[in-house]
Amino acid sequence: MKIKTGDTVIVKSGHYKGTTGEVKAVNRKTNKIIVEGVNIVKHALKPTQANPDGGIVEHESAIDASNVMLYDAKAKKAIKVKAGVDKNGKKIRINAETGKEVKGGKK
Repeated sequence: MKIKTGDTVIVKSGHYKGTTGEVKAVNRKTNKIIVEGVNIVKHALKPTQANPDGGIVEHESAIDASNVMLYDAKAKKAIKVKAGVDKNGKKIRINAETGKEVKGGKK
């Protein structure tokens, strides 16, 4: 998976198609990601001692990573990414169109 936490992505299919947002979490086992502001679901909470009223809360739910692409804010479009190696032998992500290194993600 070429998407990391902190990347900006654009949704390519589904109800939220065309929406951009930052990746909040990545689950590599299930190939799912959580994107800020995408796939909002409502969840009912029972009353507890900490929250005596209970209520309904909204939060982002996971979507499949195949439904998103990395987003380049400068070019204002989705970009394809390929793997590469820098001078030190460290793995990096390279923009397939321009050949430049893709920055982003939380280290």
